[in-house]
Amino acid sequence: MKKFLLSAIAVTSICGITRAEGYQINSLSAKQIGMGHTGIALKLGAESMFFNPAGMAFMDKTLDLSGSVTGIMPTCTATVNGKDYETDNGVSTPIGVHAAFSIYDNLKAGVSFYTPYGSSINWTDNWPGAVLNQNVNLKVFTIQPTVAWAITPKLSIGAGAMISWGTVDLNKGLVSAETMDKSIAMLQSLNQLPAETPMFGTTTPASVNLNGKADIVVGLNVGAMYNATDRLTFGASFRSKMAMRVKSGDASVKYANAVAQNILGENLDLLNAANFKAEMPAPWVLGFGVSYKPVNKLTLAFDARLTGWHAYKRLDIEFLSEQLTPYNQNIAKKYKNSWCYSLGAQYAVTDRFDARLGLMVDTSPVNKKYYNPETPGMTKIEPTCGLSFRPIPRLSIDVAFMYVAGLGVDGVSCEYEDLLGKMMPAKVAQQLTPVLGAEQAAATASALATKFGLSPKGELKADYKLHAFIPSIGISYSF
Repeated sequence: MKKFLLSAIAVTSICGITRAEGYQINSLSAKQIGMGHTGIALKLGAESMFFNPAGMAFMDKTLDLSGSVTGIMPTCTATVNGKDYETDNGVSTPIGVHAAFSIYDNLKAGVSFYTPYGSSINWTDNWPGAVLNQNVNLKVFTIQPTVAWAITPKLSIGAGAMISWGTVDLNKGLVSAETMDKSIAMLQSLNQLPAETPMFGTTTPASVNLNGKADIVVGLNVGAMYNATDRLTFGASFRSKMAMRVKSGDASVKYANAVAQNILGENLDLLNAANFKAEMPAPWVLGFGVSYKPVNKLTLAFDARLTGWHAYKRLDIEFLSEQLTPYNQNIAKKYKNSWCYSLGAQYAVTDRFDARLGLMVDTSPVNKKYYNPETPGMTKIEPTCGLSFRPIPRLSIDVAFMYVAGLGVDGVSCEYEDLLGKMMPAKVAQQLTPVLGAEQAAATASALATKFGLSPKGELKADYKLHAFIPSIGISYSF
């Protein structure tokens, strides 16, 4: 019984760690946010190291430095049984810092530090979907040394090594308040709990924290750029897949009160000594872009990026204790590849002032049959605007704003194992066996489970809405 409960808890907990478009960040440059985060076919100097390394080859400066920080302020709403539940999120702050320099006129090098993936959401401890997710904080960091070479005045290539690592911190309920109350009523009917034992109502009886660090992995960011004319440029880029592996994550259990610990502690306390390993994909991204200057002051750009989520077919979980290896799990995810389209425009109002507008359409790869609320997946429409001001020619101060409007998803559901609902009939049967015999005890326990509405399976049905405010500020200096 203990082994079964431990493995089932770990599986349902860890499967909430990853999420498709919910943790891929498209807000790593204040300048480019203003243009819908375009950049695959734009010559951005040091910032090209992220968007398309080949663009750095056309940098006309000796040294180019830039940095930006973005605030992501999302609000998610789940409607369950006609009642709205809203997240209580903090502000996530992805950053990008870039430095590039000229070796020769046609050969450039540089290094970038940025956060390509991350997610932070807090549904609070006691909402109806707490057994699926209470809160999660996921971060991936990348350092990327890069070189770029202009083979001819029209054609360039570039490549960078993405040296990445990450952390994950997730909390979820282990037992729902509803199932806990049914179990208490069932035990009271057998005189195994005092009649005055309090019910839990909407309070999650027990939760688990899963915390782990992913080891360093290395991927590639490569690209090519072609100047068809002085006004028309094409670009292509590819960021390779990386497997972020947590080799020895830690688990710990928190109880709502002494009643919960008294009833559940015999089994759940085992989690405090459990370690797990799991793998989170940072998928490949293939991008195509085109930029065009119809007049000298106006630049238009369009990017299309395909993210390879189809490769994420399952989540493998393995326990580090040899005693628990029979309970290793393979959880189906079955995501599909998804496109993100970006359109942007920049207009040089004066020699010192640029204005920008943009739009992104980010489609969802999430399979609705495996819909989990840790970061609701849905297609998003994202208008943007921005501006740059140069108080001196070499220094640029950049600000931008993006609004994320999720198109919403209705009537989606997520089925999960109700651990207490599955455990309680077996526990009651075990206690009744000395009196009734094994066969009669099992039948009695099953009948009581039906009477009190206990089930080995649970399901959360909800409608989801999402929106976010994303301001960004940056600074760049070159000479």
